[in-house]
Amino acid sequence: MTDEHEAVRDLLAAWAFGALDPAEEVTVRPHLAACGSCAAEAARLRETVRLLDGPPPGAPAGRNNGVLSLALRTRPAVPRVAAHAAPYAVAVAGLKALVPELEGRWATPVVHDWDVHATVAHLLAADEHLAARLGVAARVPPSRIAEGTGWEDAWDRRSADVIAHEQGRTPEETVADWSAQADELLATPEAGDTELAARAVTLMGLRLPVADHFLVRGFEAWIHTDDIGRALGLAVPPPPREHLDQLVRLAVRILGLALGPSAPPVLFSVTGGTEWVLGSGDEPVRAELALDPVDFCLLVGGRHAPETVPRGETGDAAAVRNVLERAASLAWL
Repeated sequence: MTDEHEAVRDLLAAWAFGALDPAEEVTVRPHLAACGSCAAEAARLRETVRLLDGPPPGAPAGRNNGVLSLALRTRPAVPRVAAHAAPYAVAVAGLKALVPELEGRWATPVVHDWDVHATVAHLLAADEHLAARLGVAARVPPSRIAEGTGWEDAWDRRSADVIAHEQGRTPEETVADWSAQADELLATPEAGDTELAARAVTLMGLRLPVADHFLVRGFEAWIHTDDIGRALGLAVPPPPREHLDQLVRLAVRILGLALGPSAPPVLFSVTGGTEWVLGSGDEPVRAELALDPVDFCLLVGGRHAPETVPRGETGDAAAVRNVLERAASLAWL
């Protein structure tokens, strides 16, 4: 792909919401006229915006009619970052767009035993791990976690401590700190430079490039924004297709590592996307499994159960079940 093609794809979500500046419009419009794949993606995103706008003028009003679309169109511009940080930037913008709808609804149950306020506090804690590695100062007093504590216990303890701290503050203060931390994270040199983001760090028990940890942040921010939207009856669109593809590829890599080279081989695919062989590469494929990309991400995120996630499958049912159960076991959200 050309540099221009990649640059335009990074701007399509903003184009769909009418958030481009004039200089960006000059770049995007001629490219869409000449590039069929970008034009198709732009049309899909624009249709998502249309659906979010709700019924046409004169139709009965409802709380969800156009709320998210209007908020997204009037939000501050998404920061200009490298492709690896773009899913996080867009997910952060999506949650910010929901904030006006949260007034008076902070105690609404969302997921686990969290209400809306606690869910935002959890995101403040979750983003803090990468932020700290990149030099962003913490906004909550440190936790007393014994050296040698496993990452899962340390992660849960820090999240619980931050939620407890934030419950003594107003939701608006929590949102302000989460938003400021996210903005600082997106302003780090690693968010805009692929070479700097190529260095590996260990977070959540995974040694991955910083670029991949930005994708993980985008994944979690979207999942919890969707959690809040569902709790409040507000439609939250999935990530743009190019961002969804990035999340899927990362999840498949982590799933492949979790399955290991001795698992019964399964040919895995996402709708309209790439195919991978998961498990052993030394024996014939025993089964085929196909998932919608959003459903796959929701499975990995713990929002679908292995036995009920919509899918297409053929062949060895046990091999398929092994993949689905291992994917669900990756959830820490």
